[in-house]
Amino acid sequence: KVHQQFTCIMPRITVEEIASLQSNTANIRNVCVLAHVDHGKTTLSDHLISYNGIISAKNAGTLRYLDSRRDEQERQITMKASSISLVYAARKAKHPCLINLVDSPGHVDFSSEASTAVRLCDGALVLVDALEGVCVQTVTVLQQAWNERVTPILVLNKMDRLLLELGMTAVEAYAH
Repeated sequence: KVHQQFTCIMPRITVEEIASLQSNTANIRNVCVLAHVDHGKTTLSDHLISYNGIISAKNAGTLRYLDSRRDEQERQITMKASSISLVYAARKAKHPCLINLVDSPGHVDFSSEASTAVRLCDGALVLVDALEGVCVQTVTVLQQAWNERVTPILVLNKMDRLLLELGMTAVEAYAH
């Protein structure tokens, strides 16, 4: 498992410790997760949440922790932006950072939620499915981030699809 290779990147933390971190605004980052529908926003969010010990790594990716509404769980689609506070302790940093992570919907019908998430954030993780590539909503959320002067970070997601579905070798996937 890839996440087990990293140590103390996002440690388990108590509510009291989060409250203490909130008093130092210089170490707070608001980051939204943006992408086209089904490119892995909620799965990535689940895994980041599991690194803080809030959910088990075993359930990350299937629990859909931030999809708290019944209709979201039933339809397996995010309809409302949801947030959670996480801690990131960089290896050489003097103090950990508080990351307010906002998982946003990717479906065009809920684009106002993604637009609102962008306005609240300093940065954005923009996920792109490695097989499907940049899609219509990807362009839309990138434009929203650009308009709001939010710094995007590209995340190539679902790299395994290149190997499993297209039968590429690792070298071919790298060149893709």
